[in-house]
Amino acid sequence: MRIFQVAVLAALMGLSGCATGGLAGGHSAVKVWETDADQSKLLAPQGDVAFGQASGPVITVDPAQSYQSMVGFGAAMTDASAYLIRNKMTEAQRDALMSDLFGAEGLNFSFMRLTIGASDFSREHYSYDDMPKGESDPQMAHFSINAAKVDVIPAVKQALALNPKLTVMASPWSAPGWMKTTDSLIQGSLKPEAYPYFADYLSRYLKDMRAEGVDITLLTLQNEPGFEPDSYPGMRVEPESRAAFIGGFLGPKLKADGDRTKILDYDHNWDLPSSPLTVLGDAKASPYVAGVAWHCYNGDVAAQGPVHEAHPDKDAYFTECSGGEWAPKFSDTFDWTVKNLIIGSTRNWAKGVLMWNLALDENFGPHKGGCGDCRGIVTINSGTGVVTKNIEYYAFGHASKFVKVGAVRVASNEADGISNVAFKNPDGSLVLIALNGNAAATAFSVKAGGKAFGYTLPAGAVATFVWRP
Repeated sequence: MRIFQVAVLAALMGLSGCATGGLAGGHSAVKVWETDADQSKLLAPQGDVAFGQASGPVITVDPAQSYQSMVGFGAAMTDASAYLIRNKMTEAQRDALMSDLFGAEGLNFSFMRLTIGASDFSREHYSYDDMPKGESDPQMAHFSINAAKVDVIPAVKQALALNPKLTVMASPWSAPGWMKTTDSLIQGSLKPEAYPYFADYLSRYLKDMRAEGVDITLLTLQNEPGFEPDSYPGMRVEPESRAAFIGGFLGPKLKADGDRTKILDYDHNWDLPSSPLTVLGDAKASPYVAGVAWHCYNGDVAAQGPVHEAHPDKDAYFTECSGGEWAPKFSDTFDWTVKNLIIGSTRNWAKGVLMWNLALDENFGPHKGGCGDCRGIVTINSGTGVVTKNIEYYAFGHASKFVKVGAVRVASNEADGISNVAFKNPDGSLVLIALNGNAAATAFSVKAGGKAFGYTLPAGAVATFVWRP
């Protein structure tokens, strides 16, 4: 993983949001939750806003013009996250946290990523089929997911019990070392002669996880395939190699297995859209690829759009971004996260949006190599089990609490610096998430069908509006 730098935004004013005057009337109302730049409001419910007449800048929400359906929002249950949740909290603390993150009355996270073997956020480096140097295991006689059974699988199953609609995806940070040019989990690339073995390895993982009660819906074949870290597992897989592996080995293997897990390509940054385009353009690989997974650490979120437009039958998912102590200021990081991940990635076709670690401790770990100052959605004190809700908790909560599984993104326009994205839930309710990117409080109106309402949003603030059309 490579750290991104959050751009410094304009100074933010701590004004309170309010309904615009003169819009009273109507027989129903709009529910509002707001977070302000000065943290005086944190995902806080506001007074209901009455329907009335539109005035001033207008955001028009058009439910008749729809786009992608949503699997939801969430984060990765890394080894580090699962270890802390399972070992550094009392049962009561653990149940309260998991209910808050995955329960219907909490953030209602419905999307989760797992690592296939170790990442930098593991206490040890391992795969599910490690062998001594110079030895190999083409028959997978030593394959075992026992490491995942200790903490990860129990944590995932608790999340699934709280939210049965949870979509789980998985990504390896490296093939077993014996399949690689380095004979190591560190650096190197997948040897062409190992392609069938790596396909078998991933197939076994899917089968064994399913046997444990965890169905992997989405699979990438390599985390950040253009990056070879020198301190934790990683593996370079060029787009031509990914196409050959998917088209000739992984795709046919999963098809022969009768496995319905969907393969996503790329799982890397916005700055190189030509990489997934190469794979999607390959005649043998493309039929097996369901979509593209994206990370935030380089480039611009707008890169997702042209890739989807070139291949409209392929889905988009945003699968990794980390907050960290390199960007500790609440207002800057909160606004960047909402603008780029919650609003930007979904307006550019993402069906699901993930942060990196669900939970880390007060020392930004445990980890072995890699990022030393990454931040989780929450921080768990390793001595007391006390939970601190971080910036990303509130940013993602503005979407995950309100945008339900199966919601569809619908059309909306930006008005006078108010960035936004709109969704229609399966129950017919509408959700609008709006960010005031201006340096001053801004009044605006929202129209949908025959209804309208007004609101004044403080500088740098975010509001989620929920109503029935």
